[in-house]
Amino acid sequence: MDKNEYRAVIKFFVKEGLTPNKIHSKFIKVYRDSSPSFSTIKKRAAEFKHGCTSLEDDPREGGPKSATTPEIIEQVHDVVLDDRQMKVHEIAETIGISKERVGYILHEELDVKKLCAKWLPRLLTADQKHTRMKFSEQCLEHFNKNKTDFVRC
Repeated sequence: MDKNEYRAVIKFFVKEGLTPNKIHSKFIKVYRDSSPSFSTIKKRAAEFKHGCTSLEDDPREGGPKSATTPEIIEQVHDVVLDDRQMKVHEIAETIGISKERVGYILHEELDVKKLCAKWLPRLLTADQKHTRMKFSEQCLEHFNKNKTDFVRC
């Protein structure tokens, strides 16, 4: 059940004259753990009692979240490629967006994670895996041939 449906039920019970305590107990009886909290029911009941009729949220100040535009994502990507050791707050200050948005862009949009103080792609391509495997095998082979001289090389 979404929040507008919960609000409609609360509005109905307020119109019937039920108190927030009784409304909350009915919600608990029917919806158990997924019911809204008592404070939410109390707040909504007060709004409906004082004449509010809308089930939607009131409009909020501020603009919509626009920090996840392709241009901003590209800027974050460029900054990370320029200096892979930058911290999230430094990237946020450089571009002028929040740390939370930078974190979202890095982890969800660009799919990178911090490793050894550097931002790296989370997954390697098949070619990268193959190249790393071959290099590791060569190093192991060189080590097995001459263990004492391996460190000096």
